[in-house]
Amino acid sequence: MKKLLLLLSLFVLTSAIAQEEEVNGGMQESVYNRWSVDLNGGLSRPTTPFMPGYYVEDLSFFHVDLGARYMFNPKFGMKVDFGYDSFENPKDVLAFKSQYYRVNLQGVLNVGRALNFEEFTESFNIQAHGGLGYSFMNSNNFDGNDNMANVLIGLTGQYKLTEKVALNADFTMINNIRQHYTFDGTSGFGNVPDNRGFNGTLYNATIGLSIYLGSNDMHADWAYEMQDEKQAEMEDRLAEIETMMNDTDRDGVPDYLDVENNTTNGVAVDAKGRAIDLNNNGIPDELERYVEAKTKEAVAVSNGTNGTTGGRGNKSPLELINQGYINIFFDTDSFDPKSSSTNDLYFVINYLRDNPSATADIIGTADTRGSNAYNNELSRKRAERVKSIVEKAGIAGSRMTIIPQGEDTLGEGSANLSLVRKVTFKIK
Repeated sequence: MKKLLLLLSLFVLTSAIAQEEEVNGGMQESVYNRWSVDLNGGLSRPTTPFMPGYYVEDLSFFHVDLGARYMFNPKFGMKVDFGYDSFENPKDVLAFKSQYYRVNLQGVLNVGRALNFEEFTESFNIQAHGGLGYSFMNSNNFDGNDNMANVLIGLTGQYKLTEKVALNADFTMINNIRQHYTFDGTSGFGNVPDNRGFNGTLYNATIGLSIYLGSNDMHADWAYEMQDEKQAEMEDRLAEIETMMNDTDRDGVPDYLDVENNTTNGVAVDAKGRAIDLNNNGIPDELERYVEAKTKEAVAVSNGTNGTTGGRGNKSPLELINQGYINIFFDTDSFDPKSSSTNDLYFVINYLRDNPSATADIIGTADTRGSNAYNNELSRKRAERVKSIVEKAGIAGSRMTIIPQGEDTLGEGSANLSLVRKVTFKIK
């Protein structure tokens, strides 16, 4: 039994050191201390077996124990401890004096961390512990030692005094296995059997200290901030999901699924974010229909076949573009075209596609709010953004010239400054 306990102790110690090396070796630097020394003292009460006429008084006995504990994480750990109990008869009964020694290997469950005590207290904690061990007893009523095994379970209340010391109050029940002698040392007499199996029982009630070892600020017993780290990790994952769900081109398909995440606002797309273009000519079908209708309307007006005059009346597609009837509008401080301008943008694209020798000046403007330097830069970005959209529709960039016009002073004093936040075209 002694050899078995020694092997178990060496196994726990080796595992603890290996885990410490693994943690400090780069997988995750430890942020809390893991080792502690637990020292307790108090009362011990054996309950059975006793020979008839022998017993102990309620408060006439003594117990101490000393243990070394290692926490693998804030919830689980192991400890090796040594315990000593001394008990003797009251003065009015048959005389005896016995000593009981044990050494145990125990598992430790940090109940406070498992049940998130940190949500309502940072100073109080509970630990449950239990395990197997070797024990022996001697007495003035027999020679030598009564060797036995034992199992124990216990519950420890903790109160944190400092980050290095905690006050403990523990209650433990110990059951001996194959205890041959009664606690009074008179086994074999009367009706007490010589081998009592699991029937040897005593209890310990103690008060003591846990002394925490290590250079970190906190011990695993109180490392509730690890929950905060998990929360932070969860928030990071949620942030990643939110980023994945971004819809840069606002086509209703999140970026992580969007094969074509630069489609123009307002254009119908398929499940993968691609503009619907059944004839594969580079122009979304719904815009192509609009452009064709606009072109036919302009031709009809120019020929006088629709009975309309004024405004856009009697204008060819080229005149509609060059005379400022076709505009791309923007929100304040933005260089992304409004979705309402999509059709006019593709009107220009369709014209350039149908007239491959034509070139275009792309003229960006801003309203009068803001500094001159800011407005000049904003007008340039607006023109460049429109040029990039036209290029993606299949028109060579060499056919287009960027002209950042800056502030459109014609709109100064206008009640609707949105009319000058625009891009216009000059076809050559």
